[in-house]
Amino acid sequence: MGNVNLPTPVALAGGAFCLLGGYLVGVVAGPDTTSRTTATVESYDAGTGRLCLGGDGIEGQVGHVQDGVLCGTWRRATRGGAPAEGDRFRFVSMTGGGSARDGRAPTLIYGDVVR
Repeated sequence: MGNVNLPTPVALAGGAFCLLGGYLVGVVAGPDTTSRTTATVESYDAGTGRLCLGGDGIEGQVGHVQDGVLCGTWRRATRGGAPAEGDRFRFVSMTGGGSARDGRAPTLIYGDVVR
């Protein structure tokens, strides 16, 4: 069997086809992604980082919701101002590893105030 050389455009098209196929398989079979939503700040404790959010935006979010309020530890990527009661807050919530004092996985809230 001899060496077979493919023309460059055919090789590039084959590579692009493989990348597209991998992307489509990842989208279809990959994990569900969390969705960002907006809620209203009910309270924030700067000492502990505990943030409580309310409103329609918390429906279907991951975490412990009690009396229509989602509370958790606030994590953020940027150094903006602290949220105040009544601010609109865009966020994603997740449950972390380990367990809180009440036996549930702690809720982490990633996001920032909508300016």
